[in-house]
Amino acid sequence: MTSYTRYLNGKKFETIVGAHRIVTDQPVAGGGMDAGPTPPELLLASLGACAGHYAVEYLHARSLDATDLEIRVSAAKGTNPARLASFRVDVNVPGIDERHQQGLLRAVKACLIHNTLITGPGLDVEVTAGHTLSV
Repeated sequence: MTSYTRYLNGKKFETIVGAHRIVTDQPVAGGGMDAGPTPPELLLASLGACAGHYAVEYLHARSLDATDLEIRVSAAKGTNPARLASFRVDVNVPGIDERHQQGLLRAVKACLIHNTLITGPGLDVEVTAGHTLSV
């Protein structure tokens, strides 16, 4: 998997992922124009969408209704270094019984983004000059 991000202006960036374009920005209070979500908000959205995907797969495999499925993801900031220090994923499926609540919990915890965050992935950063990156 690869993404390509380029600076637009102000606090705004454009990221290309496959055939999709995502604009991120900072809120007005942070010097941006609020033209898109912040990068941390995208991380929360990614975790929520991943959890939702795994939840729907679980529900559909058991012929259970996913119509009213809701996922809320929240995070608390940490310092030294600045980061998102903890996440909470709340999954709501009205009318699901206890047995399926436990199965759904196991399914959501199998989410790729969840597992990436809990295992502390490796991360390499390289800075180059005079080298053009491309999509």
